[in-house]
Amino acid sequence: MLPSSTVENYLKTIYLGSTSTHGSEPRLMAMGHLAAALGVTPGTATTMVKTLAESGLANYEPYAGVSLTRAGKRLAALVLRRHRLVELFLVQVMGLRWDEVHEEAELLEHVVSDRLMDRMDEMLGRPEVDPHGDPIPDAEGVVKKQQAQTLLTCPVRTPMTVARIIDQDKQFLRFVESNALKPGETVEVEERDEASDSVLLRGKDDRRITIGTRAASKLLVHVARVVMLIAAIASPARAQSTPAFEIIDNSFLIEEAFNQDKGVVQTIGTMRLDARDDWESSITQEWPLLGHIHQISYSIPYASTSAARGIGDLLLNYRIQLTSDTRGIPAFSPRISVILPTGDSGRGLGDGGLGWQLNLPFSEQARDVYLHWNVGFTRMPTVSRPHIGASAIWRAAPKLHPMIEALVEGRDRVTLSPGVRIGWNRGDAQWVVGLAAPLVRDNSAATLSALGYLSYEVPFTR
Repeated sequence: MLPSSTVENYLKTIYLGSTSTHGSEPRLMAMGHLAAALGVTPGTATTMVKTLAESGLANYEPYAGVSLTRAGKRLAALVLRRHRLVELFLVQVMGLRWDEVHEEAELLEHVVSDRLMDRMDEMLGRPEVDPHGDPIPDAEGVVKKQQAQTLLTCPVRTPMTVARIIDQDKQFLRFVESNALKPGETVEVEERDEASDSVLLRGKDDRRITIGTRAASKLLVHVARVVMLIAAIASPARAQSTPAFEIIDNSFLIEEAFNQDKGVVQTIGTMRLDARDDWESSITQEWPLLGHIHQISYSIPYASTSAARGIGDLLLNYRIQLTSDTRGIPAFSPRISVILPTGDSGRGLGDGGLGWQLNLPFSEQARDVYLHWNVGFTRMPTVSRPHIGASAIWRAAPKLHPMIEALVEGRDRVTLSPGVRIGWNRGDAQWVVGLAAPLVRDNSAATLSALGYLSYEVPFTR
């Protein structure tokens, strides 16, 4: 049997109807419940279930119900994977509200290809949950089990983190959002009143909220004091509660740990002008090598001082993406560079010999802030200098990011640089411009300068 949209809808509905959200053993789904969930007559549902059973996808027990075989569960899980990835993509990338993506995903889950799904999965950072906290099956149809309780069963007067909303009704999702109960929020049950079927909660900013027991049963939570557990699911939590950064690889001084996507090239220009009217600039171009994991680039510096003007030493760079910012693990992309003696060392535009540089950049998102930190070493014929730096970039708007960067080079040079970047998309291309005011303290002398940044990113394949 070909997995038509009708077959996929039956498999998904049976899967959801026979699987508990609280981790208990699968159960039979009653035929009446199946028919009601799909909006068909019991006779129509029974006919289709018998066909599924003949195809080896379901186990049908007359007068009892239906469950899925191993093959049926896998196909159903892959339908759920497409549905939930589409929901997350529509929220994070397309900017739709979390309460309006379910119907769109119901249509798209039957038509998107496996290739597109894998690309979306990679682009989103291999997430484990969708915007509502529902687990996303992996490419093999395996679902990671969630250990969670409802607000009816969790400990009282204990900080809890909302992990999942198990009702996709628009009005309920809006109620959840208006009361700051979305996944990632912290809440505490203060009291349960059986007489009034209500639960008193202490929410964000110590706000007290009373909800019904029916609503409380639809909110799954984790114990918030398990810090390491929260860190392990930090990336999915961000996907649930915080819109994505729409520009992420455009720092000025502190390297971010993100390679170029396959088929996309980025050209970056910077210029820095100090109070003495000396200026230095560079052009960098980054290319993916076969895919996202490997990247090559080059940097051409150019300087103009009172003593000389011209090209400096050229850098040839290779970087490998070892980890992405997901599952609580920061992105990590070590870079090794060869420094070629292309500048005129006699005029102060180069070092006069071959050198190398190693940089270890890390990046991780914490809600509306992206944190980056680097450590590395530069070796030249006349210079051996370590460096360490960090930056914090705040998502004031999807493409407007105030930022602060700090860099220590060797023992004597310290740079503190506040700045801002703004971006926009035009067709397939993305432009980013930025301004910063680096304050450099070098050998007890402080110098204020101005820095300009321009990036152009565009696909070179279709």
